Parts: sequence; structure tokens; C-alpha cells
Amino acid sequence: MNARKAEIKRNTNETQIALGVDLDGTGIAKLDTGIPFFEHMLDQVARHGLIDLTIEAKGDIQVDAHHTIEDVGITFGQAVSKAIGDKKGIRRYGHAYVPLDEALSRVVIDFSGRPGLEYRVEFPRGRVGDFDVDLIHEFFQGFCNHAQATLHIDNLRGQNSHHIAETVFKAFGRALRMGLERDPRMAEMVPSTKGSL
Repeated sequence: MNARKAEIKRNTNETQIALGVDLDGTGIAKLDTGIPFFEHMLDQVARHGLIDLTIEAKGDIQVDAHHTIEDVGITFGQAVSKAIGDKKGIRRYGHAYVPLDEALSRVVIDFSGRPGLEYRVEFPRGRVGDFDVDLIHEFFQGFCNHAQATLHIDNLRGQNSHHIAETVFKAFGRALRMGLERDPRMAEMVPSTKGSL
């Protein structure tokens, strides 16, 4: 079985990012972004997705966390795309519902080859600590564009912004895990009637 691993480096005037992913890992995350709440969310993705994730990111967070979070999304999408290659044998579709106390979110993903994000999440507060929750959308937009995936994210209920964010990232990790899993019945087939994704 081929190792499904990838490393991506992205260097711009705003950020310098080195990201590694192992899609068949055990959920280990080594994260250094300078944004603690974001790292907490990425750790949920690794643990619930059972992927190993290493990120070293330096960005202009003294200005704003926007560039760093968006560019981590971009590099994560690129790494996932590179690691799955031609997509032979994967399930392709994944979905998950995750609750946390009063909050409940649903995430559905399709490694379709077509980037698209439908994001329906409203937060009662604009910040969790000093983290701007608007940036969550930017992370997922960057991921979709570069993983070439269709992603639907819906928060169904919730009153606590931290809980809502955590259900979104946990559900994303679990949907990611399902969509990327090898399907023994698919063997070496691409899961599309077109023959390619």
C-alpha cells in the first residue's frame, strides 16, 4: 500500500509555512502557528480525522491572523490533494454530525475535483478570546480551493461560540477521515463514472 503523505512549503511576503500530512496516521498534531485557538481547532481535525499533521507557520499576526489562517488552509488543501494523488480506491464522500453540549454541526465533503464551499455558521460572538471567528471561513475556503473539494458546513444549533467552532472542526475531521478512507470494494477504481476526479 502506498504511503499517503505529503509536505508543502509556502513562502510569501506575509507568511512562511511548512506543512506535512500523513493521511493514514494516528491523529498526532505538532502545531506552531502563533495562534493558540486555531491550533486547538487543528488538533481536533488531526485527532478526529486520524491524520498526522505538522505545521510550522510564521506570519504577520501582529497585523492580523487572516493571512496565516488562510495560508494554512491553502497549504493543508495542497498537501491533502498531493497525498491522495489520483484518488483511486478512496470513498470520496464523507459526512459527520458532531455535538458539543448545546452545539451541533454537520459537515459533508466530496473530493470531486471541483472546489466549492457552502458555509452556514453563525456565531453569537465575533471572537473567542482574541480569535476572530470570521477567519474560520477563510481557512475552509483556502482548503476547498486547493484540495479541489466540495465542502458543506452547517451549524444546526448552538449558543456558545467556542462550542460551535469546535463542533465544526471535529465534524470536518471526521468527514475528512471518511472521504479519504480506502474502500476495499473500490480497489484501484476511481469513484466516479467519468473515470477521473
